[in-house]
Formats: sequence, C-alpha cells, structure tokens
Amino acid sequence: MSDCKVNYGGQAVMEGVMMRGKEFSVTAVRNPLGIIVTRSQKLGRIYTGKLRRTPFIRGMIVLVESLVLGLSSLSWSANVALEEETAEGETKQEISSAWTWGIMAVSFIFGIGLFFILPLLLTRLLDPVIESSILFHLVEGVIRLAIFLLYLKIISTMSDIKRVFSYHGAEHKTINAYEHGEPLQAKYIQKYSTAHARCGTAFLLSVMVLAILVFSLVGKQVLWLMILTRILLLPVIAALGFEITQLCSRHMSNPLARIVIAPGMWLQSLTTGEPDDEQIEVAVAALEEVIRQEGGRAAPLSV
Repeated sequence: MSDCKVNYGGQAVMEGVMMRGKEFSVTAVRNPLGIIVTRSQKLGRIYTGKLRRTPFIRGMIVLVESLVLGLSSLSWSANVALEEETAEGETKQEISSAWTWGIMAVSFIFGIGLFFILPLLLTRLLDPVIESSILFHLVEGVIRLAIFLLYLKIISTMSDIKRVFSYHGAEHKTINAYEHGEPLQAKYIQKYSTAHARCGTAFLLSVMVLAILVFSLVGKQVLWLMILTRILLLPVIAALGFEITQLCSRHMSNPLARIVIAPGMWLQSLTTGEPDDEQIEVAVAALEEVIRQEGGRAAPLSV
C-alpha cells in the first residue's frame, strides 16, 4: 500500500478529469488535437481551513465546494474540448461563465423538484390509503429512490454522458491504483475497479436514504410546510450523508462498513464506465500535476 495520506478525489468533465488535493485542484483535458492540457487552481481558505475539517459543517462546505469547483472545471473543460481552429485561424466563441452558472442554477432547481418535491406530491395522492406518518415517508422515500435510479439509467444510455462516465471510471481507477502504491501507468491502473467508496454517487444514495429518516422525524404536515422542510433540511441531510460515507470509506476492512457502503458501490456501475488507455492517461495527468503542485507532500487531509 502507498503511504500517501492525502485523500485525492475529483470528478469527470468533458473529455477530462478534475483532481482535488489538499491545497490545489487540477483539471486535465484532451483537446481536439489530442494534446492533454491542464489548469491548476489554488483552493480558497474556505475549502482548506478549520471549518473544512469540522464534522457535520464540513459536509455542507464540501457540497458547495463540489458545485463551485465542479462548475468551474466543467466550464473550462467544455471550452477546451470544443475548441476548433477555423479556416481563418480564429477560435470558436467560448462558453460564457454567466451562461454556465445559469445552467447550473436551473439544474439545481430541477434536481430539487425531481428528487424531493415530485416524490412528495406523488405520495400525497395516496393520502386516502396511507394513515401512518411513518408509512407515508417510507413510500415517499421508495418513490424518490425509484426516480433517482430511473434518472441514472436513462442518462447512462446517452452517448455524450457515456463518455463522461468513462472518464469517471478513469478517475476512480487512477485513485485506486495510487492508493495501492501502483505506478501511474495504464497497464497497472486498468486492473483496478471503477468504483470507489468516496464517490459522489455513494454520497447521493446516502442522502436519498437518510431523507426518509429525517423527514419522518419532522412528521406529516400541511403540504406547503412539507415542501419547505424538504428544501431547508437538504443541507442537514447532506452533512449527515457525508459523515457516513467518509466513515465507511476509512473503515472498509470493517464488515459493517462494507455492508453500509455496498449499495453505493453497486450504484456506481450506472455512473462509471470502463475507460480506455487514453482516458486513463488524462486522469493520470491531472493526479500527477496536483501532486506536483503540492510539492509531492503527503500531509494529512482531514475529511
């Protein structure tokens, strides 16, 4: 096993991978000419300071961090991946930050509506036959999980998304190999799994399941109040989900931890794909650059 103590992580972007370290994030993308280009970002204090290491608070900071860093990396990767030289030597117009943020805002609202408000409204239709508050929230949770799984299944069939999911697999394979002390070369990396215990997919599944418990404690109220609680309690549920995911990832030798994280590991079969060697090469470029930016340090990253 490697003696590394930094919990590197990241996400897939268009034709590339973003890797996050202790102090830097690096995005690597293969441009239309086949060349891998990278961009490094120094992380702000909010992402590296004391609050980022404080239990429960850190879960909400990580949620914001994932959105901000992810959006920034996705916007930059899209501009690199779509860049083409015209006959006159001019480049295509870049995707504006305002437009990207607008898409993210709409997507965030859509996500809350689809995964939290719609299941509530559908369950309310069953009010005449559901008297128990606990049963009501259980049914709502089952509907939420069904919508979530159906959504992942549908988008996993789209060709463009499939390619992003392959880069997601490249990210996981590369981190798995690094954490096992393997040389960062495709022939060694390819033997590893595309699943990883710290994956955001496992985190999202934990949020879906924890929502059943948290909303049950609130009880069955008038509709407008139930909608409000589903919005306001989302950061709390996310914080709890983050702590559980991180705890399990640190104790994978424990049978109970493996049982708890198993559904999240399985679910990654929908959000990751088997990468080719060129995609692995991009993930390696991102990881090696973030390690280089941090001076090859193996300082602990508390998560």
